[in-house]
Amino acid sequence: MKLLARYLAGQVLAASAFVLLGLLVLFAFFDVMQELGSLGRNNYGLGQAAVVVLLSLPGHLYEILPVAALIGTLFALSRLVGNSEFAVMRVSGLSSWRVASYFAAIGVMLSLLVLVLGEYVAPWSEQTAQRYKLAATRSVVAQQFRSGLWVKDGSAFINVREVMPDNTLRGIEIYGFDAAGRLGWIRAAAEASWRGNQTWSLQQVVETRFDTDGIHATRSARQDWQSVLTPDILSVLLVAPEKMSARTLWRYVAHLKENGQKATRYELALWTKFLSPFVIPIMMLIAMPFAIQGPRSGGTSSKIFIGILAGLGFHLLSRLFGHLGLLNDWPAVVVSILPLLIFLAIALMGIRWVDRR
Repeated sequence: MKLLARYLAGQVLAASAFVLLGLLVLFAFFDVMQELGSLGRNNYGLGQAAVVVLLSLPGHLYEILPVAALIGTLFALSRLVGNSEFAVMRVSGLSSWRVASYFAAIGVMLSLLVLVLGEYVAPWSEQTAQRYKLAATRSVVAQQFRSGLWVKDGSAFINVREVMPDNTLRGIEIYGFDAAGRLGWIRAAAEASWRGNQTWSLQQVVETRFDTDGIHATRSARQDWQSVLTPDILSVLLVAPEKMSARTLWRYVAHLKENGQKATRYELALWTKFLSPFVIPIMMLIAMPFAIQGPRSGGTSSKIFIGILAGLGFHLLSRLFGHLGLLNDWPAVVVSILPLLIFLAIALMGIRWVDRR
């Protein structure tokens, strides 16, 4: 049985790697087409576009690995069925449930790779790609409103006109309120640079205080400012929540909740990160019934097409539940786990049906 397990693992991993390579080339081509529109902006040329595309590959790898595992399992198992190798394995005493356990083990192994990519490699490469492109095109990171970025920090509100790719802030205004909700002071600075330990260095600071005896303004060339606003929180402007690391998402969700702000979208992305190790094993289990009892007329190509539809179905179902959860304010853990449970039930029912035939 160990020999069969190694043989199955080798076939599935080889087929999945081949599919993954093809999908990566396809996504890289789409990225190249997208970057062509930015060529010629300041110092952004073909070399810079190539760097951005290469840095985006780990993020694509993290996203498409479950689909590659699904299609690779379909392809490998369909080929074994077509060559009658799977029939020989069944005659030798290998049950469908034992094959399912082998695929689940392979899926867990691939999930470890997904965890490393999603937590360390993909977020860093995505941020680096965006910062590199912004620096080459001499653009700011983001502006959520015409007035700039707004962040709540306890009883204070922070307005930043521009966030630069190197985390430098420009045009900062901090509005401090007392316990009664009255404006107590305003601190304005031309620029702020990150010093670490939740501390920013403000340059060209003008602080205006509103006291009972009048309005007082003071100026200083430099001033330290401690705030919950950190580069990790600013990275939210660069990377979509789904591509952020679990640590960054956890800190940002905590920041939003501490300031009484809605964090449903980021909680949903966080729970999706927690549940991502279960996606690949379930995808591989879904492939089994289709590969073993798929349509005979179309052969392997039809089964691969079914696998693509299954992968798209899971993606669309997850997006559907995500949007419904955001609209109806459902618990993030429920919204994240429901698509997995539905597809797991489909996979187990399919394997049971195949095993009884």
